[in-house]
Amino acid sequence: MALSLHDRAWSAVPRKPCHPAAAPVKPLRPASTVNAQVLDALRAAVITGELPAGTLHSVATLAGQLGVSRTPVREALIKLGQQGMVRFERNRGVRILQTSLHDLEEVFALRLLLEVPATRRAVRLLTAATRRELRRAFAAMESAAAAEDEFRMWEHDRRFHRVLLEASGNGRLAEYVDSLRDMVLRRGVSTAHQSRSLAGIVAEHRAVLERVQDGDADGAAEAMRAHILHTAELLVAQEAGAEAGPVDVDLGWTCVGNSPSGSD
Repeated sequence: MALSLHDRAWSAVPRKPCHPAAAPVKPLRPASTVNAQVLDALRAAVITGELPAGTLHSVATLAGQLGVSRTPVREALIKLGQQGMVRFERNRGVRILQTSLHDLEEVFALRLLLEVPATRRAVRLLTAATRRELRRAFAAMESAAAAEDEFRMWEHDRRFHRVLLEASGNGRLAEYVDSLRDMVLRRGVSTAHQSRSLAGIVAEHRAVLERVQDGDADGAAEAMRAHILHTAELLVAQEAGAEAGPVDVDLGWTCVGNSPSGSD
């Protein structure tokens, strides 16, 4: 059974400890925890279509559904607005936005510009612990694909990319690229079982992992570029075919600045 907005927002709230604290004053729940839960709940509602594209909502109504005050809801919507997921309309409320084909192309252009050099840098900085974590994420992804569990495979796919991006030493970049993936999910599209198989997707990640394991920074970056570019071409062509015919995907210009170099 799908969780409601209210259920998702509060499911992760910490429970009371089994043993009372020594201090007589009960600790307050950090505001950041509630804010993060509200943001996660609203983001999930937009991505899954629980808040459909094109619909208009008031901050007060959403706050009531979540069982929180307006402040964390407003702050969460501002962040989603910065990510292009919603738009504030004066004296009307917040509009849930749809991801267009042009948006998809822009998202993949940004991913190519960011993830390719980040992958190259990550390989040079990888620790043994991060290598193990990357292998675990890939193994879990491979296992889910073998079981034809698409949802679980995408979770581990996302983790694989996140681990590699965080290894580049730029947490903001990792967070931003993660938000870009939400824009694709919001459109509700996937190349799995349409343009390629789950095994094919896993194979592209294996190519990246093998080069990472070999310490081949340039090879890993090129494998990552090939993977993201292939995904972009398949996805945009797939969606264009369902709408207004073929659309050219011009992402060649993203090679600029991604040529191998001797230093970071």
